Amino acid sequence: MPRIEAVDFFYLAMPVVTDEADGSQDALLVRVAAGGHVGWGECEAAPLPSIAAFICPMSHGVCRPVADSVLGQTLEGPEDIARIAAAVAYNSMDLLQAPHTFSGVEMALWDILGKMRSEPVWRLLGYAKSHPKTPYASVLFGDTAQETLERARDARKRSFRAAKFGWGPIGRGSVEADAEHFVAAREGLGQDGILLVDTGQIFIEDVERAAARLPAMEKANVLWFEEPFHASALEAYGALAKRSPKVRLAGGEGAHNESMARQLIDYGGIGYVQIDCGRIGGIGPSKAVADYAVAKGVTFVNHTFTSHLALSASLQPYAGLAAHEICEYPAMPKPLATTISANHVERDANGQVSAPDAPGLGIEVATTALRSYLQEVEISVGGKRLYSTPSL
Repeated sequence: MPRIEAVDFFYLAMPVVTDEADGSQDALLVRVAAGGHVGWGECEAAPLPSIAAFICPMSHGVCRPVADSVLGQTLEGPEDIARIAAAVAYNSMDLLQAPHTFSGVEMALWDILGKMRSEPVWRLLGYAKSHPKTPYASVLFGDTAQETLERARDARKRSFRAAKFGWGPIGRGSVEADAEHFVAAREGLGQDGILLVDTGQIFIEDVERAAARLPAMEKANVLWFEEPFHASALEAYGALAKRSPKVRLAGGEGAHNESMARQLIDYGGIGYVQIDCGRIGGIGPSKAVADYAVAKGVTFVNHTFTSHLALSASLQPYAGLAAHEICEYPAMPKPLATTISANHVERDANGQVSAPDAPGLGIEVATTALRSYLQEVEISVGGKRLYSTPSL
């Protein structure tokens, strides 16, 4: 009977990490061993607190380290992954980093299970086929409208039919200045391109400031307005959703559990729910949100801005949904993120991508190439060493 024998974490980082809103500057890889197989996952979270959440001393009965609910557990089928996830949620309910930490572990468990059964993860989730998705180049707004124009042209030059522009100066200056960026992005992408805008929660809960950008977005034919507010600002989302018949709201990457995602759908009025497998608890809860979105007439979209390991994991929960075809695709990752995997989720002749057909997540981690990015970490409490960086 296969059991989870080991869970190892690897903190990787670029030589210099800046305050740029780019999550590909560092990474937390997770390696899990069970039943003679090795699986890989990636947490979309600050590496150090995520490692600590796995090995920290118990504070009380429902504030236990994630390791207590994972190590030694049986892994034979999807029901085991769900059982382990439920144990983590209960035993670590007061350990707020637990969902982020377990997300990478959970991905690796699916990777192992797929390898055990020689099946891709999407088939284990019940899908008969992995449908192609239209990837959008996920890039940041430039500091100037001219830089945004050049980035949009570059995305189109690289055959991306869709592009999402995020963060940067949007919301920090005038409505007119933001409008110039929207116009520039549209010009560079072309009139037939799919243009998406992400403002990175910059408006907090200020509906009027966010709504002031809608006319310019409508003029630029923006498909969605992503994360105008904090992830939990449901009233603000719901109010803004009624302000434009043309531009739909998108959100959900900040959801740390299924309930948060469902509430954005039910009370926030979003038209697109974006789920990050590396934050919500992994592939299983992402699939549950995808099922809920289908029932509610909302479009499911992956969220990922880092490696192709994370990209593959993010595609699995909705691989079989033919009508949910927009896919985030890291277009300007740092060298670290590119180096994480020896193979990548490549675009086909039509410019589309699909979840891999290979067993598990279908991604090979480039362990040797990553050693130059590895950060040596040791965590000790009361003179007892709880963690030290394992061999990669």
